Amino acid sequence: MTSVLLADNAEAAWKYTPFEPWQHAVSEAFVPLEVKSIAAADATPFRGSLRTTSLGKLQFSEVAGRQVHVQRTPRTIKRSDPGMIKVGLQRAGTGILAQHDRETVLTPGDFAIYDTSTPYDLRFTGDFNMLVLMFPRELFRFGTAELQTMAARRIPGSTGVGTLVSPFLRNLHGTAMTQSVTSSRDLEDGVINLLESALHPETFTSTTAVTEPTLLTQAKGFIETHLGDIALDTTMVATHHHVSTRHLQKTFEEDGATVAGWIRNRRLERCRRDLAEPALRSENIGTVCARFGLVNSSHFSKLFKETYGMSPRAFREGEATPR
Repeated sequence: MTSVLLADNAEAAWKYTPFEPWQHAVSEAFVPLEVKSIAAADATPFRGSLRTTSLGKLQFSEVAGRQVHVQRTPRTIKRSDPGMIKVGLQRAGTGILAQHDRETVLTPGDFAIYDTSTPYDLRFTGDFNMLVLMFPRELFRFGTAELQTMAARRIPGSTGVGTLVSPFLRNLHGTAMTQSVTSSRDLEDGVINLLESALHPETFTSTTAVTEPTLLTQAKGFIETHLGDIALDTTMVATHHHVSTRHLQKTFEEDGATVAGWIRNRRLERCRRDLAEPALRSENIGTVCARFGLVNSSHFSKLFKETYGMSPRAFREGEATPR
């Protein structure tokens, strides 16, 4: 068993892992990669860890970090192309995986497959922890065309065969890291067969992304029921629906709106409705706007006036005046 920057002692792993050594270790542990930090200049110092172990031809790695962009580019493929398959299992945080003009969002428990022989892109916008299983392409019985169909498709760990694969991979990795496990061809075949069951093309009839009209309807419904959450934003909506923020934004733009604009307008409209409600007349304006996620009453008043041409107070008083 080998390990790099052991994460068993979390404090030590975080403390002694600046970005540059971690960046080099990640590329060395897998295949040549371009790894960049996407953190702001004034962000909290980078923390990362990596630990690896092998069971025969299967390599397990647990990699953790924050705000990084990982790319397998034509240039890095030219440097070395060992022909490996990788399975990324999200353990914490959110990852965005893209390959073959397809993009998927992975949340804890989800996993996806990707091929090191063609370019791919992995982006983590916050803290993350991912378990990566890597094995030679020849162990996989699916052909090139089938692999392209499977790559960068989310397999949820909460439904279907994913409920078996996700905990199995986590447990096998944990056992291999802490105990002496004898590798065998039967063990390798068992792991690959289980993966192939989860990655069978029929699986994707229920896990592929929803169509654009359905995504738009679902996203708007989610927004409507979460207007009171001050954390509601484009990222939150995209993550819930397992799409990238870029994809979600494009879907809304095709409908003539933006995600942020839709959230703002729905919040204002719900506030306007409550301000016009006689039964809620005793509530102060700050309470009304906070109920829908607009906690800064001064900012709310400015938005309300820009949208409806009068202040919230003037609007409420106008509604109270008999007509």
